[in-house]
Amino acid sequence: MTEKDTIKKTGKKVAKVASKDSVAKLRIRVRAYDSKILDASVKQIIDTALRFDVKVLGPIPLPTEIKKYTVNRSAFVYKNAREQFEMRVHKRLIDIINPQAKVIEALTNLSLPSGVNIDVKMI
Repeated sequence: MTEKDTIKKTGKKVAKVASKDSVAKLRIRVRAYDSKILDASVKQIIDTALRFDVKVLGPIPLPTEIKKYTVNRSAFVYKNAREQFEMRVHKRLIDIINPQAKVIEALTNLSLPSGVNIDVKMI
């Protein structure tokens, strides 16, 4: 029975089972308001990973998240006068394939500038 046959009968997709030879990945998502600080910290992460001869995919630039805020300039009289502010959140994605314990330890001890947020997932 093929995957298409099971979709027709049940209406749901069957999840593929991961094989024993699946590749472990360390997915690092880096976010910051300033793109220059972000690129410097990404370079520092990649240099640390390459020191241990690990395959690195990235940095992959993700779409910039733009939050816009509109505020009244005056509290009482001039209601039509408004100011607009925006915050830009720049994001990058780095995948490290088959990380060793030494690589993970080196990345946790890494000191990055303030304002840089890091999310690490093991896939």
